[in-house]
Amino acid sequence: MTMRNSSQNKYIGAHVSAAGGVDQAPMRAREIGANAFALFTKNQRQWAAKPLEANTISAFKANCQMLGFTAEHILPHDSYLINLGAPEEDKLEKSRAAFIDEMERCHQLGLTLLNFHPGSHLNKISEKECLAKIAESINLAHRAVADVVAVIENTAGQGSNLGWKFEQLAEIIALVEDKSRVGICLDTCHTFAAGYDLSTLDACEQTFAEFDRVVGMHYLRAMHINDSKSTLGSRVDRHHALGKGEIGWSCFEYIAKDPRFDGMPLILETIEPDAWKAEIEQLRAYHQQALSGTDS
Repeated sequence: MTMRNSSQNKYIGAHVSAAGGVDQAPMRAREIGANAFALFTKNQRQWAAKPLEANTISAFKANCQMLGFTAEHILPHDSYLINLGAPEEDKLEKSRAAFIDEMERCHQLGLTLLNFHPGSHLNKISEKECLAKIAESINLAHRAVADVVAVIENTAGQGSNLGWKFEQLAEIIALVEDKSRVGICLDTCHTFAAGYDLSTLDACEQTFAEFDRVVGMHYLRAMHINDSKSTLGSRVDRHHALGKGEIGWSCFEYIAKDPRFDGMPLILETIEPDAWKAEIEQLRAYHQQALSGTDS
């Protein structure tokens, strides 16, 4: 096996388009200098999608192999329509079926992670009941599809969305039967909007210590690297380009330099795709500084 350069400990990329077929996504990731990427395996705003074709699956796998992308650094995201904690039985069943389909698509593509927003109670059931429904949805998907890890994304806490408090994430995990197949994707914008400060190095230390205490860093499988247009604790989900929002560069320098965030996909969902290449390069520069022991 070829040894990777030490600078490759950080797997940094962006959520790239799969227009024209999922097999196009790896090339778009490579164009921005990424060694990780996220994608939708179907239209994220529709319930149904035609099955993946065999030639598309084989082309996706071939392109990933050719460009050096491995499954643990690719973070597919499910449809925005899915609500795994839906209070109405018909909507819950529809969401669960769609989620299992998303898992099956990942499995077909040889992918091992599926990123998703946990769910919303819609002010119709209790928070506790909604969290239990989300966990049972994960359990059902695990039983239906092998290997794929359910990666819960923390939310900003808009409306009735759950998963914004670390305690809510911990409660879902506690109810998941196969804990080897559940993890967390922390979105920096969502974390900040939910009230966990990331705007200084000290604040990052405290926030990640809190996450480790409540959830456990061993459950962290991915991150979304985004600045925030909204203020700390606003519970409003508005992404911004790195360094241009309320969080600022300190947080992203912290993540790039801390080895706890090595080996997992660090995915940009910032609002200026033309800046992704430069943002990736800056994050890599911070990582190189840490490796060489130089200050920023």
